Amino acid sequence: MIEEKTLDIVLDVKVKVTVQLGSCLLPMRDVLELAPGSIVQLNQHASDPVGLYVNDKLVAYGEVVVVEDNFGIKITELVGGTKS
Repeated sequence: MIEEKTLDIVLDVKVKVTVQLGSCLLPMRDVLELAPGSIVQLNQHASDPVGLYVNDKLVAYGEVVVVEDNFGIKITELVGGTKS
């Protein structure tokens, strides 16, 4: 079917996937003072879900998990198509 072949064309296209744990605003003075061991406080609580972005577009929320000494994300909610 033509639709399946069209979809097959894009299935191997690589996209950037990012998980955002949190963010903050810092004056450049504080950024320049960052060093190993510095702590940056984020605007998110430890129990809050993290955002999963595909090519900078929010697509889901999830929980951080550890998988064989690596971090991962367990998807808990997909973002609806009407949100931006």
